[in-house]
Amino acid sequence: MQDLHELFRRAADEAAGFRSSLGTRPVQAPVDQARAKELLDVPLPDAPRDPAEVVDHLVSAATPGLMSTPGPRYFGFVVGGALPAASAADLLAVGWDQCAFNGSLSPAAAAAEEVAGGWLKELLGLPETAGVGFVTGAQGANTVGLTSARHHLMRQAGWDVERRGLNGAPAMRVLAGAERHATIDRSLRLLGLGSDCLEEVAVNDEGAIDTADLARVLADGPTGPEHPTVVCLQAGNVNTGAVDDLRAATELAHAEAAWVHVDGAFGLWAAASPALRHLVDGVELADSWGCDGHKWLNVPYDSGFAFCSRPEVQTAAMSYTASYLTGSGASPGAADFTAESSRRARGFAVWAALQELGRDGVADLVDRTCALARRFAAALSDAGLEIVNDVVLNQVLVGFGEDDARTDEILARIQQDGTCWMGGTTWRGRRLMRIAVSNHLTTEADVDASVEAVLRAARHTG
Repeated sequence: MQDLHELFRRAADEAAGFRSSLGTRPVQAPVDQARAKELLDVPLPDAPRDPAEVVDHLVSAATPGLMSTPGPRYFGFVVGGALPAASAADLLAVGWDQCAFNGSLSPAAAAAEEVAGGWLKELLGLPETAGVGFVTGAQGANTVGLTSARHHLMRQAGWDVERRGLNGAPAMRVLAGAERHATIDRSLRLLGLGSDCLEEVAVNDEGAIDTADLARVLADGPTGPEHPTVVCLQAGNVNTGAVDDLRAATELAHAEAAWVHVDGAFGLWAAASPALRHLVDGVELADSWGCDGHKWLNVPYDSGFAFCSRPEVQTAAMSYTASYLTGSGASPGAADFTAESSRRARGFAVWAALQELGRDGVADLVDRTCALARRFAAALSDAGLEIVNDVVLNQVLVGFGEDDARTDEILARIQQDGTCWMGGTTWRGRRLMRIAVSNHLTTEADVDASVEAVLRAARHTG
């Protein structure tokens, strides 16, 4: 056991050292994937190796290929840096090695999800009675939501989709905005519905769904219980941060007996802020929701949440039974809300993050990062660059003119500089720089240093 203590302590010290260096180390990894593979691609040994030697070897080989994604100046994608308590809780979860399938396999892991799930519903303004499944991220959450929708709508149409499948089933309509996230389309593929069932709805200048066009598309096709229909809404456009008019769109959908699923991977967290809650007005009216923890809540990867207003529908769509499985005495179990049985205990880190922050801390995290996004937009605009979107949340789109090649060259120079890391996107047919501010560590000084790095790159390109 002494060896195990020393081994775990060595790993924890290394992880803490890496995290402590994030403020000063380059954001871009020192080596690329090809070189990282060379460092890790050693012969598979014939005989066992000493665990401490293995860990030391892994640290030396992997460290050059580590990105500073948990750090204060990583603004690519929508990536949060894990909070101290959440990181420590995840280390414990790995050490405890619990399977969160149900309360028989781990009473604590199942209870942590149940308790943290209740806190999440309160913060996100969702019904207290909704079901909660802890999943890997937006793909898992959207798939659970749409699977629940398929079950409920097909049952209303008199079709047992779990038993009979889709051959001969009523045709299912799925309506979604033209700027929906790609995980919606992949969920439809995975569910056997196919992309042809999707009907696009027009969006406004910021990418939020056009409710007038939604009404038109709904009216143009068959609706009602005998014609299963899902409307997919979005809280947080992946490029602009725009939020659909959830109240108006949901009322239109429900008037036609359609199920409403809200993809709120990061934007749903606006509900936790009294200053921004109006952006998601009406969110509680929907039927299912997806949200991430590893984005704005700043918990370690991988962490997402699948909510459903009808827990019995969610578990009927997702659960299964087998003779060898032992129940927990409480029904349903934690895994019955997801598509995973052998599940890591994600709930511990979420529990710890919410306890570390509290209600006020979550609100401050959201408000502060949105303010920093506005600071980015103001400074870059003052320097003569184009801010393409209305900065309503934590997303900023920056234009460097109409030359897409120059934009990509500037992005490459920014990333190579190492001060910060921003990604590129193509929006409305144009290459742009995309900034997402999601990290609890980011300060005004980090924004200002990053602005200078962007301007340096722009001055030296083209």
